[in-house]
Amino acid sequence: MPVKEHRWFLAAAGVTLAFAAVSLLSHHGPALNAFADLTEFGLMLAAAGVMMSNALSTRGQISGFWFLMGAGCLLWAVSQGAWAFYEVLLHRDVPNPSFADVVLFLHPVPMIAAVALRPHRSPRERRVHLNTLNFLLILVWWMFLYAFVVFPRQYVSFDAAAYDRDYGLLYTMESILLVLILTVGVRSVSRAWNRIYRNLLGAFTVYAVSSQLANNAVTAGKYYSGSLYDVPLVWCTCWMLATALVARESPPVAEPISEGSGKWFGLAPRLAMLAILSLPAMGLWAALWDTSPAAVRNFRLFVVLASVMVLGPFAFLRQYLMDRELMRLLDESRLSYENHQRLQSHLVQKEKLASLGHLVAGAAHEINNPLTAILGYSEMLWSHHRLSPEQDSMVRKIVEQARRTRDLVSDLLSFARQSPSEKALVDLGSLLQRAVHMTEVHRKGKKIEILTRLEPDLPRVRGNANQLFQSFVQIIENAMDALDEVGGGSLHICAWAKGQDLVVEFADTGPGIREPQRVFDPFYTTKPIGKGTGLGLSATYGVIQDHKGQITCHNRPEGGAVFVLQLPAAAPSAVLAAEAAKA
Repeated sequence: MPVKEHRWFLAAAGVTLAFAAVSLLSHHGPALNAFADLTEFGLMLAAAGVMMSNALSTRGQISGFWFLMGAGCLLWAVSQGAWAFYEVLLHRDVPNPSFADVVLFLHPVPMIAAVALRPHRSPRERRVHLNTLNFLLILVWWMFLYAFVVFPRQYVSFDAAAYDRDYGLLYTMESILLVLILTVGVRSVSRAWNRIYRNLLGAFTVYAVSSQLANNAVTAGKYYSGSLYDVPLVWCTCWMLATALVARESPPVAEPISEGSGKWFGLAPRLAMLAILSLPAMGLWAALWDTSPAAVRNFRLFVVLASVMVLGPFAFLRQYLMDRELMRLLDESRLSYENHQRLQSHLVQKEKLASLGHLVAGAAHEINNPLTAILGYSEMLWSHHRLSPEQDSMVRKIVEQARRTRDLVSDLLSFARQSPSEKALVDLGSLLQRAVHMTEVHRKGKKIEILTRLEPDLPRVRGNANQLFQSFVQIIENAMDALDEVGGGSLHICAWAKGQDLVVEFADTGPGIREPQRVFDPFYTTKPIGKGTGLGLSATYGVIQDHKGQITCHNRPEGGAVFVLQLPAAAPSAVLAAEAAKA
């Protein structure tokens, strides 16, 4: 721990020693009572103030942690302030029982909820509503315990001995629970949060032991304000104040927790569930085995029924929120699975294209040289006028097959040449219009209609205009071939901006795609032999990937195929820079 952090703990030790010296050297009297009461009240108020300040300077669950810790210290200060009010201002002993007992009893509850928030966890998921509801359930439960166990002996059928015994037992259980939760916190985390939990654990362990000793001294008539029994209380308060000050100077951040530590720390929902399940058991005990006076038993049964009416709606609301959280997690899981599948498919497709590209590049070059000779000599022979009709037919077939093979080799070379190309700002709207105009010749005499709907002022993309143009032509020609098979139809081309991307959709009314998941595989084609090589869409896929975009296809329920291209739009700053360079 850095030296600057040590100074707060040294100051806390110095204040504790000074208080102990005053307690040893002073005689029991009003002056000592006032000194002790006001010192303790001021320290508790200071701790609450620093923690609330920490809450304002942080965010999320860390802010909630410090707010709840500060609320606990504030309740503690209110209880101590009531004690000082009686002893310092009224100059008389604090009545037993007192309204301050309820405040003192409730002050650990926000602290328990604070640690149960798990502020050390990385903020991957926010469940603020559930955490708030769990805290309210715990708060109502502790109030129910007080009303069930202590309140009857305080107001219904007063019994000082039973009241002191039950209050002390319940308050001790509450302190032990806080210590246990902090122990779990120390075991669950490391680094900054571990130091915070460890310091708070030490402070509250001292307080849990000393408060029990002080209660025994009160019962025996040996306690007075400013006695040595108050030294551990001052020590505990100073320790908490120093911890909050250190956290203020070096704010802790959420840390990733180790695998398996989550099972140690789902305390808030478990405590909330315990609050709900304990009501029937305690009501049954009050009805069958409670040996207290009838008025006490009836009051306890009434408290159980009232608590059921209060906690019942909380339970239903908690289940509703948990169901919503579960549905959210299921939706996220489904989307994550779909994204994983999509990414895996893209990677597999990319590997296919890369490996096949290296293969066909070498093969195409080797085939191209003899093919050029075959085509050249066969065309020379075909032009010879002294060929018989049978010879002329055979040479014509050789030329046709050689030209077909040349086209195939050209496609192979184009496919293998899928390497990063030079890119500039491109207007996709104009490229789409050019591609549509280029295919008009092939539509003559066919019942095929192409409709375009381009959003005005489409953002530009950074790409290779020629490659994107060829990709659009390839998709349009494939759609026209599919529409020609069914005697005609329409192709709708739409383009629009979507967030930071530009989307282009080609939707036809043809027969659809037989196997959409294979449409981008190399050499996959459904066209008749001689009409396609199965490399066009594979090359298009490679072009879109090279432009850091995505291309997908699917069949529409009403019939027809849909190809969707998504390309990242160029940043406005890049567009302005390009226009300035042209000027």
